Amino acid sequence: MLSTNIEQLYRQPRNLAKAISFIENNLLESVEILKTLNFSSKAPIIGITGAPGSGKSTLVNALVSHLVNSQYKIAILAVDPSSPFNFGSILGDRMRMQELYMQPNVYIRSISSRGSLGGLNASMLLISDYVSCCGFDYIFIETVGVGQSEVEIAALADCTVVVAVPEGGDDIQAMKSGVMEIADVFAVNKADRPNAQQMITYLTEMALSRFQYPVPVVPTQAAHNLGIEELIQAIHNQLNKSKDTKTLLLAAKAYQLISAQRMQSITQQHLVQLIQLHQNNKDFNLYLWITQFYK
Repeated sequence: MLSTNIEQLYRQPRNLAKAISFIENNLLESVEILKTLNFSSKAPIIGITGAPGSGKSTLVNALVSHLVNSQYKIAILAVDPSSPFNFGSILGDRMRMQELYMQPNVYIRSISSRGSLGGLNASMLLISDYVSCCGFDYIFIETVGVGQSEVEIAALADCTVVVAVPEGGDDIQAMKSGVMEIADVFAVNKADRPNAQQMITYLTEMALSRFQYPVPVVPTQAAHNLGIEELIQAIHNQLNKSKDTKTLLLAAKAYQLISAQRMQSITQQHLVQLIQLHQNNKDFNLYLWITQFYK
């Protein structure tokens, strides 16, 4: 039986790791754990997403190192691509964040994407809420990547940072319809490269045309720790703003949890077996047949 004493769990990282594993592998049952949490002291969740190769991990490394030097306690949930064979995490973050592993005020956990197209696996909503109540000051979530349909990070992050690079115009164009909905802050990483200013101008104008209000665009060079303080300040400014979308984000969480609860007795294999019994009937109508599951 897992302890629900949050402070005790934080002081014993092994227990915290066990609790996360329980939540990750028992999505529905773990709701019982979340019912015991006190969300009055919930740490802010910062989502870091962007196209592959934009330097998300290096940027997280720089941000967390800066905050740890200011004596903050940080948790990093790094969502890695999953193995196509066993859906386990490939653990790429362990190579990219080696210097943070020895920091006593940093907790890092790899979370497998398990094939999720949105960059997050289905239990991440629960894991992030749970960890945010475990005595940390900030929670960072780094996703696999972002695309037109990959905007799930917005459903759980208090501030979403979208990372772009100067030569990433094609990537931005490909994911524009989704990224403009989720970005609270843009970070133009590797800003020492050519066309950095053009990318900053492009993102600024694109946000204004979409929302009629500015979205911060911060140039950074994460590998050289440049622009990190400015990015942290932009994140803090966004966290201090009351977001009109908060109700919508909470509704998105509720929708996913309710959907999971209602689907708990239905699996694809079970549906295969049921359909095999009926599909040879010439009057079989799939759309009429599935209405039995609506109740």
